[in-house]
Amino acid sequence: MTRHAVVIGEALVDLLESSADSPAEPAGQLVYHPAIGGAPLNVAVGIARLGAPSEFAGSVGDDPWAGRILDFLTAAGVGTRGVVTVPGVATTLAVTTFRGIEPTFRFYGDPPSYGLLDAGDVDTDLVGAAGLLYCGSMCLLSPPVLAAARTAWATPGPVRVFDPNVRPVVGVDPDVVAEFAATADLVKLSSADAAALWGESPTQAAARLLALGAGAVVVTIGAEGALVAHADATVRVPAPTVSPVDATGAGDATMAGLSWGVMTRGLPTDLAGWEALTRVAVHVAGLVCESRGGAVSMPTLPALRARFPSLEV
Repeated sequence: MTRHAVVIGEALVDLLESSADSPAEPAGQLVYHPAIGGAPLNVAVGIARLGAPSEFAGSVGDDPWAGRILDFLTAAGVGTRGVVTVPGVATTLAVTTFRGIEPTFRFYGDPPSYGLLDAGDVDTDLVGAAGLLYCGSMCLLSPPVLAAARTAWATPGPVRVFDPNVRPVVGVDPDVVAEFAATADLVKLSSADAAALWGESPTQAAARLLALGAGAVVVTIGAEGALVAHADATVRVPAPTVSPVDATGAGDATMAGLSWGVMTRGLPTDLAGWEALTRVAVHVAGLVCESRGGAVSMPTLPALRARFPSLEV
């Protein structure tokens, strides 16, 4: 039986920009549609939708949106044993606008509802029994969550995967990225992350992370697919041909696909193994890009097979 994943990070509500589609609204007026989101939440949902057990660990407020987040996780098959509800705190909103299919985020809510998980809230038994532990994203800029992530990361047992998931509008701490990457079995980041963190190309960033101690590195490069690095070798994995409408959650889908692959196939020991897992992961991301939203677009395994019948999965 596959052991569960524990995903530590933020849960929030995305307000997605779109054109008015109701006859009661003026033509061309922008409206915003709410969708449950947060990069780590997307990963937890993506793992569960593909068929592996996952548990989300994070903080939420106590307003109706928080209830919807918990209901959404439960409906998606994600466990909530690691969720902490904080009284008197409103759910963080991420207003999402688009340039083409690429999203840009602005975050509203003080204190951020996702930033209040602390080290004492971490269930180390839940983490220790896991097959995989995910940490990353902007929540690590919150001192309580950083302490919680460090506590979980130090717990022996699971495979450890890390995604810096840089949000330029929020900021990032390269020293924290280096800290987690040094003992990660896998680091997944985007070419935009590499540029924002170090001003480096995907190849340079992958070499940097391997030198720090990461077991493997996957750098997503949008429509060009991904660069996979392990030991002293790299390989490019092309993206599938899709009809994209929204890139929200594409990187999270890649991380979910990689995590699911590690959980169900085991931790690869060579570049060929990582290449095979990444090929599946970029197809998961491609399918997500064909729908609006992040978590709501994460596919099931049957849907992935139906969309890409030649994919070996």
